[in-house]
Amino acid sequence: MRVFTREITIQSRRRREVINITDHVEGFVRESGITNGIVLVFLPHATSALFANEDEPRIRRDYENLFERLVPANGDYHHNEIDNNADAHLLTSIFKQFYVLPIVNGELVRGTWQEVFLAEFDGPRSRRVVLVAIGE
Repeated sequence: MRVFTREITIQSRRRREVINITDHVEGFVRESGITNGIVLVFLPHATSALFANEDEPRIRRDYENLFERLVPANGDYHHNEIDNNADAHLLTSIFKQFYVLPIVNGELVRGTWQEVFLAEFDGPRSRRVVLVAIGE
């Protein structure tokens, strides 16, 4: 079994933003040389998350609207007494900071419309994304 790792950086431009990182993950899988195994995508951050869905501009806006409905940016949060980003922390607890996808025959396996997204909740920021491919 082999393990291949890399860290990439994704720059967000807005406080809340949905960023497609699929090309980065697929390029990493190709470069890893692993033909069958898994890839772990991990965000070492407390105010951003990952999810998979269709990449279409209206669904991106729908996600950003969902984030606001679930946890309003200007809510009355105790954490805001020390740092004005409680909404970002709360959103991250609803989503996740990691995603695991299969690698089969050297290709990232995902559904026809599935793309991998970084959800920024406290931008603009530079986000580290840790990629780990494990397999043969």
